[in-house]
Amino acid sequence: MTQEALQTFIGRIWDASILDRLIEYVRIPNKSPMFDPQWEKNGHMEAAVGLMAEWCRRQPLPGLRVEVRRLPGRTPLLFVDVPGELPGCVLLYGHLDKQPEFTGWLPGLGPWEPVVRDGKLYGRGAADDGYAVFSSLAAIAALKAQKVPLARCVLLIEACEESGSFDLPAHLEALGKEIEEPSLVVCLDAECGNYDQLWCTTSLRGNLTGTLHVRVLSEGVHSGMATGIAPTPFRIVEQLIARLENAVTGDILLDELQVNLPKDRRAQVEAAARVLGNTVAGKLPFAPGARAVSNDPVELLINSTWRATLAVTGADGLPEVGSAGNVLLPYLAFKLSMRLPPTTDATRAAAAVKEALEADPPYGAQVRFEDASGVGGWNAPALAPWLEESIMRASREIYGREAVHVGCGGSIPFMGMLGERFPRTQFFITGVLGPQANAHGPNEFLHIEYAKKLTACVSLVLADHGRARP
Repeated sequence: MTQEALQTFIGRIWDASILDRLIEYVRIPNKSPMFDPQWEKNGHMEAAVGLMAEWCRRQPLPGLRVEVRRLPGRTPLLFVDVPGELPGCVLLYGHLDKQPEFTGWLPGLGPWEPVVRDGKLYGRGAADDGYAVFSSLAAIAALKAQKVPLARCVLLIEACEESGSFDLPAHLEALGKEIEEPSLVVCLDAECGNYDQLWCTTSLRGNLTGTLHVRVLSEGVHSGMATGIAPTPFRIVEQLIARLENAVTGDILLDELQVNLPKDRRAQVEAAARVLGNTVAGKLPFAPGARAVSNDPVELLINSTWRATLAVTGADGLPEVGSAGNVLLPYLAFKLSMRLPPTTDATRAAAAVKEALEADPPYGAQVRFEDASGVGGWNAPALAPWLEESIMRASREIYGREAVHVGCGGSIPFMGMLGERFPRTQFFITGVLGPQANAHGPNEFLHIEYAKKLTACVSLVLADHGRARP
């Protein structure tokens, strides 16, 4: 195997077919079921999985099997099976569902309008995570073209990851023994700290969401008549959220959401902070004059990977400013999203948050925390020596720089499922969500050249897996 031939093959397949398919994929508004309850009727999910399956079937891989797996009432699962020349199995993972549109796209850009500009493909979903199936199969095909022996490779591309992967356990159960225990899992749904080297994710935070409802009045009342007599629901919401979070520092106050940072993960954070420096905060689109919660990149990385955090991500009951009269509002609801440290018990955390919010409501207001849903995080097992060496070598050969290992602030529920199901499995988790890529928000993009190089890195790791015979 030659690296030059490998990268030439991968670059050719990206330019000849992958980029074109990703452009068409961006145009499909296949929002995750949480954001499109009528997904089956609307047909966008079907269009997305059909586009990917069709491309996979055209790849010249002997024995290739491509199936769209279906279960009643469940989102589809794209299952791709590539026979191997060696014993064992590698599982490669991605997802095809998307987050909703969001606001604030720059002129000429939009969630469903693909635009290639300055080496980046703008639009919802290409980086999170539409590219994964194309990159994974291209990495395998590049090795097959050079007759590099591999273990069996199985690709699973799910369609409800952005909703918490609630359909995935049923699909895994239905697949049964069709998936043998993998010795390696490759996941391309994570972050990268920059576009200069390979980034390996060593942990993922969990996620806890729910809606906080507060009602004070049965209907709105003239503010001149009511304020000073009735408390405003917004003030009650402030008091309730203060039970969870220090309003000045952002520290989460509940013991059930605290964990100790392992020594090896702190060492990785410190190493990553030395590489990234001020770009830990600089990657975010701060408004003029606004700044991060700390000047220490180590603290910022720990905050975003191993500490619990709270964000209010939506609201009901607040009229738009232009139509807001002098009325004391009767009712408010706020969507709360809490990121949980990787080793937190999500069920215990959800119960603690609900109890803290609902107990002894101020002024006897009607308070409910509903639809609470917690997904646990994940802390990777120690890397096997062959895999640690392979990741480092791949980064040096493809990017010319050392690989970096660090936790990720987001969630990938499937990793926790796999960790419980296959405790001896090794994990290589990486991705293309780097500075300003802005997954879930406006102006999301895929850095095309970085994705090509990442595909080559996956090839090298797969080749080393075959040689290591784990």
